[in-house]
Amino acid sequence: DEAIGPSSYRLEAIVVDSGPGSVWEDRESEMLKEVLIVDDDQEMLLSLTEGLKKYDDTFSVLMAGDGRVAMEKLERHPVSLVVTDLKMPRVDGFTLLAHIMEHYPDIPVIIMTGYSTPEMQRLAREGGAVGYIEKPFMIDDLARRIMTTMRKESDGGTLHGVSSGMFLQLIEMEEKTCTIRLMEKTLNRHGVLFFKEGELMDARANGLQGLPAAYEIFSWDEVTLSIQNTCPQKEKKIKGEVQAILFEAMRLKDEAQARKEMEAEAEKQAAGTSRTPPDAGGETGRDPVFRIKERLMREMGDRCGLRRVCYDDGTWTGLTAGLERVGSCFGVGKLKVGYIDKEASNDVILLPGEKTIVLSVSNRCPRDRMLQLLGE
Repeated sequence: DEAIGPSSYRLEAIVVDSGPGSVWEDRESEMLKEVLIVDDDQEMLLSLTEGLKKYDDTFSVLMAGDGRVAMEKLERHPVSLVVTDLKMPRVDGFTLLAHIMEHYPDIPVIIMTGYSTPEMQRLAREGGAVGYIEKPFMIDDLARRIMTTMRKESDGGTLHGVSSGMFLQLIEMEEKTCTIRLMEKTLNRHGVLFFKEGELMDARANGLQGLPAAYEIFSWDEVTLSIQNTCPQKEKKIKGEVQAILFEAMRLKDEAQARKEMEAEAEKQAAGTSRTPPDAGGETGRDPVFRIKERLMREMGDRCGLRRVCYDDGTWTGLTAGLERVGSCFGVGKLKVGYIDKEASNDVILLPGEKTIVLSVSNRCPRDRMLQLLGE
């Protein structure tokens, strides 16, 4: 959460500290990759599963019996590379290759077949395949091709335990062209972002594509980033600047959190287990912080731009007391509500009382309507 305090500030630079909170590793230190192998020959799949087990510290293996099953697994798993046969029932290798090039252009494909001809090899490469291996082959040869191809996926390095938002703003400022794979360990979430000269072209995460996927990724707190210094995405599918998308992602995240807190509190109220703090007031006996959240969400919904409501920790006490003294001197009455423009993405609303309540709100919120509601 953004700190709530009286100082206004502007982001001038981003520094990534290589101390305990985040670690920049060299190119050999990578996230564990998943390789999808597609073939209708079940004996071949079993043989490869067994033979590739000794490479478990570098990549894991998924299996699919044809192109249709492979497409389903691509939707559910963060696949880094596909190895596929060409001749298969239902959906063949060429159809699968075309599907990957359209929907997953960052995933390299290696073709394997026992019916190799120069024409077939040409068609496979023109279709987007990065490699070709003829059956029969040695399993170690296939493993070497897989690892060589995947090294390019993180040729820009790997960064652990960082905020995706901060690092991605740096990508925008440096006008970098790259593909970034992200992993959020808490809920085992994976995503991919495509940048061309600092512009966000597209995103993919957990079955989402485009802007919804970007919002999902930008809401993650700590991630591992694997950077590839190329961008296969040609078409710009996401409009807008990274910083604006990042702010909107934070707003959506905070609103979702506020809704969860209100739902949890409502459940406690219904169960008769809610505890009212000693300083809670009002005829309902409920915590004023909860009542404010509830009323704003009920009257205005998500458009209120509410980020956070809490009791003042002493940061605003002096300012609130000063404003009340000024009001008293000029005879304008008691201060009911104050709006502080922080010249940042979030502004602050103050509600004086026995304990001052502080609201962090979007600077695009309908402030007049909010002040009217809070002042009633």
